[in-house]
Amino acid sequence: MKIAIGCDHGAYVLKIKVADHLRKAGYEVADFGTNGPESCDYPDFAAAAARAVASGECEKGIVLCTTGIGVSIAANKVKGIRCALLSDVLSAKMTRLHNDTNMMALGAGIVGENLALEIVDTWLSTPFSGEPRHQRRIDKVMALEQE
Repeated sequence: MKIAIGCDHGAYVLKIKVADHLRKAGYEVADFGTNGPESCDYPDFAAAAARAVASGECEKGIVLCTTGIGVSIAANKVKGIRCALLSDVLSAKMTRLHNDTNMMALGAGIVGENLALEIVDTWLSTPFSGEPRHQRRIDKVMALEQE
């Protein structure tokens, strides 16, 4: 599975750790930056990663900033993206089971490295339930993009 990853300066260190963790687990990682701790604009990197997921270049995506809020908002502006901001393992599981999210966001200033990696592992290993009620709700959410 190919995972898109992107971050701003506030999450650069955590992005490197997450990307290394993913590679060690056997995932292919497409890194959309940033590539250093210098100040930058999170929408540039979140949008690049989200576009890769929306186009099918990558199957899933992970975006990071200091809080995760900005990157999750930016990613969700890309048509076809369902990005959840995650800070706990139960939410990581439930957003895959019920919302079939194709991207997740993390806040480097909110979760530490160990929790971040546990959230990533849970999110990636949890399949969508496929239950009709959840698919119906996802379809309604995605239809909002057509308004």
